[in-house]
Amino acid sequence: MEDTATASAYLNPSYWDERFSKEEQYEWFKDYSHFRHLIQPHLTPHSAVLELGCGNSQLCQQLHKDGTTNITCIDLSLVAVQNMQKRLLSRGFKGIKVQQANMLELPFEDEFFDLVIEKGTMDVLFVDSGDPWNPKPETISKVMATLKGVHRVLKAGGTFISITFGQPHFRRPIFNAPDFSWSVEWTTFGETFHYFVYVLKKGQRSSYVDVPSVKRFEAPLINLLHEELESEDFAFRINVDELNC
Repeated sequence: MEDTATASAYLNPSYWDERFSKEEQYEWFKDYSHFRHLIQPHLTPHSAVLELGCGNSQLCQQLHKDGTTNITCIDLSLVAVQNMQKRLLSRGFKGIKVQQANMLELPFEDEFFDLVIEKGTMDVLFVDSGDPWNPKPETISKVMATLKGVHRVLKAGGTFISITFGQPHFRRPIFNAPDFSWSVEWTTFGETFHYFVYVLKKGQRSSYVDVPSVKRFEAPLINLLHEELESEDFAFRINVDELNC
């Protein structure tokens, strides 16, 4: 990356159109090889998969190479969609569907997908959330619209996987809203700079959901590798923290 944008720029659709017109490929939150072991147990060759906010990631190609071929990718940016369609066609991935769509208004039938996955896409909704302990109502409205859409298009027993910066004390209360029937589990990957992977199984919510009261979380001091300090992921996280102070 030549220029690292401030997090606030991510809210502007024209920013993404301009960026995708120049940038061939970028992986937010590491590439598939770093979290493949966390994703594969939830997939079969027959799984119908939806990727939210594909951008110019290679995630769909890597899932296809691993045997899951029924994949639909969406992105709000028409430039990203057109570029992805051309790239997939040139590389022989003719079965992957790519279309322009807003994740807040998913244009799919009910119970259409076995698995929905997003990697950093929902984090953009939190860029201007204000106090992370008490997000703005408009932020919660957008996040809930996205989650309700995901819940709707998932088949019974389907899985939503969210790969994010969002720590459990912020995300679990939202994921466990009474609107949803899914169970919520999470894990992490990464060496010194951890990313969170939430696995939500539709229809498997316990009748009793233990969501502990929110307490302030003091992140441990960590020593980041040079490449992590230079990454846009790190800049994104720092900028979001500054915007939400």
